[in-house]
Amino acid sequence: MATTDTHSAHTTQPAQPAQPTQRPLDTALASSPADLRRHLTAHLDPTARAWLEHALDEAAAHPGLHGPISVWELRLAEAGRRCGAAYADAARVLILDAARAGTDALTRVYFQGTADERRAVLHALPHLVSGPGALPLVEDALRTNDTRLLTAAVGPYAARHLAPHDWRHAVLKCLFTGVPVDRVADLPRRARGDGELARMLGDYAAERTAAGRTVPGDLYRVLDLTESAGPASGTDHPHGKES
Repeated sequence: MATTDTHSAHTTQPAQPAQPTQRPLDTALASSPADLRRHLTAHLDPTARAWLEHALDEAAAHPGLHGPISVWELRLAEAGRRCGAAYADAARVLILDAARAGTDALTRVYFQGTADERRAVLHALPHLVSGPGALPLVEDALRTNDTRLLTAAVGPYAARHLAPHDWRHAVLKCLFTGVPVDRVADLPRRARGDGELARMLGDYAAERTAAGRTVPGDLYRVLDLTESAGPASGTDHPHGKES
């Protein structure tokens, strides 16, 4: 992390190159696999690019689960060393997509893998699972205090499928752990007019104030969203219909 004062940085040295490349890659993880592949290959060096192309071809040729471990699962473990930490998440998402990993395969990778591999599974869910069958993986991630895992868990898949009660608690978990709420996918739509979320936010703010702690600024951002026009009171369905 840079420690140079922002008022003097432009007079002493050029902007650090890691900042403009890392942020777009974070955003690209939510894009289509085809767009993600174009974005990633534009950043990898030739050796890493060649390894990734081989890994993707290999996964496509041997999709799904095969025995105790599939060859593409081994490539997931190698991705950090081969592509670098900054690009490993994206590489793993592409490998999972090329392997056409279904819910069973994703579940095995998630529960047997490292934190990095679990994070990649969560990023891959919206591309590979159309229904709510992989929600147990999201729910497990939301029980952790690993902020990178939490960030991946509140992506587009959770926005589409997480039940309102669980989604509200996910938003509060982000506030509690310091995950920026702008990483919560589809936040404006899901928070809009949500009176129960507003009540929970108010209770949380009151608890922190009573304990002499500061209230996260993001809390007020979400609270403002709940006050906008939305579904009728009592609606408790992720898609705006009564349960």
